[in-house]
Amino acid sequence: MAHFRALNAPTPYLFFTGKGGVGKTSLACATAIGLADRGLRVLLVSTDPASNLDEMLEVPLTDRPRPVPNVIGLSAMNIDPEAAAESYRTRVLEQLGPEVTSGERSTVREQLSGACTTEIAAFDGFVGLLDGDMAGFDHIIFDTAPTGHTLRLLSLPKAWTGFLKDNDRGASCLGPHSGLKMQEDRFRKALQALGDSKRTTIVLVTRADKGAVREAARTSDELDALNLSNQLLVVNGRFHAADPTDVVAVVLERDQDEALAAMPAPLTKLPRDEVPLLGFDIVGLTALRALLSPSGQSSVAASMPNPEAVDLPGLDRLVGDIARDKHGLIMVMGKGGVGKTTIAAAIAVGLAKRGHAVHLSTTDPAAHVAFVVDGAMTGLTVDRIDPRVETERYVAKILASRGRDLDEQGKALLLEDLASPCTEEVAVFHAFSHVVAEARSDFVVLDTAPTGHTLLLLDATGAYHRQMTSQLAPSGPGRIVTPLMRLQDPGYTRVILVTLPETTPVSEAASLQDDLRRAGIDPFGWVINKSLAVSGTRDPLLRLRLDKEQTQIARVRNRLAKRAFIVGWRNKPPIGVDELRTLS
Repeated sequence: MAHFRALNAPTPYLFFTGKGGVGKTSLACATAIGLADRGLRVLLVSTDPASNLDEMLEVPLTDRPRPVPNVIGLSAMNIDPEAAAESYRTRVLEQLGPEVTSGERSTVREQLSGACTTEIAAFDGFVGLLDGDMAGFDHIIFDTAPTGHTLRLLSLPKAWTGFLKDNDRGASCLGPHSGLKMQEDRFRKALQALGDSKRTTIVLVTRADKGAVREAARTSDELDALNLSNQLLVVNGRFHAADPTDVVAVVLERDQDEALAAMPAPLTKLPRDEVPLLGFDIVGLTALRALLSPSGQSSVAASMPNPEAVDLPGLDRLVGDIARDKHGLIMVMGKGGVGKTTIAAAIAVGLAKRGHAVHLSTTDPAAHVAFVVDGAMTGLTVDRIDPRVETERYVAKILASRGRDLDEQGKALLLEDLASPCTEEVAVFHAFSHVVAEARSDFVVLDTAPTGHTLLLLDATGAYHRQMTSQLAPSGPGRIVTPLMRLQDPGYTRVILVTLPETTPVSEAASLQDDLRRAGIDPFGWVINKSLAVSGTRDPLLRLRLDKEQTQIARVRNRLAKRAFIVGWRNKPPIGVDELRTLS
């Protein structure tokens, strides 16, 4: 591409971020390959717990750099969160002096066993690369986690610095003060490197739709608040209709134009590049090289045949199946950007339309369920688990119960401990557990966060389950029902996986299904969302994409899902109760 700045004028560090599903992994990989093909030494790194670099590059990766076959000069790696957490725990424990007893060491290890430590450790691995752990590369390219997760990681150094400033009294849920203090200088240098426009470019990737643009604007603002203003905006999947009589193509182009025309002012001030929508899946070296090369795009697309018809039940069938049980928990899960919120809202509206009491909520930090529902309906309650509100509520509850008999110094120590970044995670978990319990009598539809956050939340649920059953073992483990038990009960919980009919979203949903099954949770069914296969489009580019859709639809129906349902691409976004009724 003649005007892709990240490829033509690259800084040493390139940091691809954005809402899940916008194509940042594809662009990060294509940029890395493009730079390596020029003779540069490039390291491509994923910090996403749900990374799919292996599939994109067609090579198995670990937490150490591995050369990518057929791309001279390019190495790639995944920062494995669990391996990083164990390494972090080991370093913290090594900071403890010989006077520390084995019991105290065990306590510290337990403090460092939660999902928050895993997140911290993954960021610590990322910091190491910025701190020079991987010398010898001309460029290091980071393919980051979905937006909320990335911003949480970026904000941790400031949170830790504030927490550590006047805290020399020992431990928090993050581990002993000495274990954190040893990292403080590295974290400070990392933020300096991220904010230095001569060393780092933050490539903010979005799609040309209103939801993605709105999320990009929020991301940009939060990056600015961290003094990370060296941003490049990339609009991926830009479409132009070839046939002015094709309603689907014309509406798709119009919607993109309107979304970009309504872009918030801060985004319009950023340098901006656009990458065209392509008629093929961006998986494998041939497709990745073609992504930023117009001539390559033509050669790849020319080999693709026309699609066939698709026959799968719609969302109304799914809602009807769920409604037979009169109550239960419906968890809608999947990769960011696949339309989880819309599907969750449509299921909730469909259940309410059938006369049931329904509570629609979300654990997503970037939630917009109220925006999608956009109206009132008898029997339907809509809210969200707000991390800030839940944290304030949790802190107040702890102060009331544990701080009641403390003196002023004791209360100050308690407040210091509650200032830890882990407190938010615990607070959200408590709220999540309360919502799960409501499904004993009514329907609860939970729009979950992007995959990485969801797995962290489920991990917290599992940790609580293990703690409670361990404590109750002497008197009988069957006397309590934990949240994980409810999630594992197919008569209580139905997990719905949402995907787009594209290779990467389907692969990530399959990976999530594997993780859920390892936790004893078997998904009820899959929803294939935004399919063009039932739209009737004649546009040449869109019809090229339909053939690949058919391949992925068959993959879901025949190999992955117990039950598969399909929702077609719509000329009008399904926003509002009336539009959601038509889906369900």
